[in-house]
Amino acid sequence: MATAHRKLFDAIVVGAGIQGCFTGYHFAKNKKNVLLLEQFLLPHSRGSSHGQSRIIRKAYFEDFYTKMMEECYQIWAQLENESGTKLYRQTGLLMLAKKDNSEFQDTLDTLSKQGVEHRNLNPEELQRRFPNIRLARGESGIWDPSGGVLFADKALKALQDVIRQLGGVIHDGEKVTEIKPGYPVTVTTTTRTYQAKSLVITAGPWTNQFLRPLGIQLPLQPLLINVCYWKEKVPGSYAENFPCFVASVPELAPHHVYGIPAGEYPGMVKVCYHHGNQVNPDERDCPSASPDLTDVQVLSSFVRDYFPGLQPQPAIMERCMYTNTPDKNFILDKHPSHANIIIGAGFSGHGFKLSPVVGKILYELSTESLLSYDLTPFRMSRFQSFDKASL
Repeated sequence: MATAHRKLFDAIVVGAGIQGCFTGYHFAKNKKNVLLLEQFLLPHSRGSSHGQSRIIRKAYFEDFYTKMMEECYQIWAQLENESGTKLYRQTGLLMLAKKDNSEFQDTLDTLSKQGVEHRNLNPEELQRRFPNIRLARGESGIWDPSGGVLFADKALKALQDVIRQLGGVIHDGEKVTEIKPGYPVTVTTTTRTYQAKSLVITAGPWTNQFLRPLGIQLPLQPLLINVCYWKEKVPGSYAENFPCFVASVPELAPHHVYGIPAGEYPGMVKVCYHHGNQVNPDERDCPSASPDLTDVQVLSSFVRDYFPGLQPQPAIMERCMYTNTPDKNFILDKHPSHANIIIGAGFSGHGFKLSPVVGKILYELSTESLLSYDLTPFRMSRFQSFDKASL
C-alpha cells in the first residue's frame, strides 16, 4: 500500500526524460518545490531521451521552431556552464534536397526572414565542399553553421544533477498508478502518494495511458525507431570535418534521412530514417516481436547512393522510440477540464534540441505565467479527432 507524503509540492512532473527534466529545471530555477517521477531506474534506455547524440539546428521550415531555437542555444550553453560539462559540438548542419522541394524553399525563407546565418549551396559548391557525398539526384544544400551534435546522455545526467543542486527532487523506479484531479492534484505511485498544486505529464509514448482515466485521448502514435551506424571504408573520412545532415529524397522514401558524423562508435556514422513502425511501448523489446526492417533497407539504398565511403549495411543497430502527432508538431497545452494538469507530448522525433524552451513553456502554463511564445501550433484543439467525448 502506498504511503502518503505530507509535503505539498508546487509541481509534480511525470516522466524524467529530457522534456520532463527541463520542466523540472525551470521550476527549480524559479525556487519552486518540484518532484520528478520516473517509472524506470535512471539512467535507462526505455524511452526517447537516451543515446549519445542528437542533432541541434536552427534550420527549420516552420518559423516558430527557428524562433524557439535562439533561446534554446542560450539555455544549452547555460546548462554547460552550470554543470561544467561539454554538451555540444558544432559541426554545422547540411540540409540536402532538390532546390524545388517545398520544405527546402520554406527553410530558406524562414532563415532569411529571421536573419539566421546560412548559405544556399548549389550542386557544384556542395560537391567541392563535401566530396565524400555523392549527389545522386542533383541536390542542392542549405548550410546552417550553428548546427551540431548534442551529447544526449551527458545532457540528461547534467540536467538531473543541476535540478538536485537547485533543490528539486527526482524519484526513479516509481511508476505512477493513479492521478486524482483537483486542487491539489493527487498522484499515487507504486510506493507513495503525493500532492501538488499542478501536474505536468511528459510521459512520451505512455502519455495516453495517463490521460485515458482523465477523460481524453490524444492522436499520439508511438513508433519504434531503428538507430543505425554505418562503418567507414576509410577510417576518419566522415568524422572531424563532416557535418550533421538532414536529407529529403522523396524518390527513395517519404520521410527524411538524417545523420551524425562518426564519433559515438569509432569509425561509424549514425544514419537513420525519420520514421518507424507502430509499437506498444511496454512491448518494445519483447523477444517474440519480429522486427520490420523496411526502414533499414531504405537506409541501405540511401547510403549506397549518397555515401560511397560507407559500407552499405549497418554495423550496429540500436532502438529508440518516437511519439508522433499527425502534423509532427508538439502538444503543449492544459487539460481541457483540469487547468492545473499540463501536457507536453508528441515530440515526433525532433524535440530534444527544443527541450530547454519546451520546459520553460510547460512551467509557464503550470504557473499561469505570461507565455513567452505563441502556442497556437501546439494546442490540442487543432486536431479534429481529439477525443474528449468522455469529459
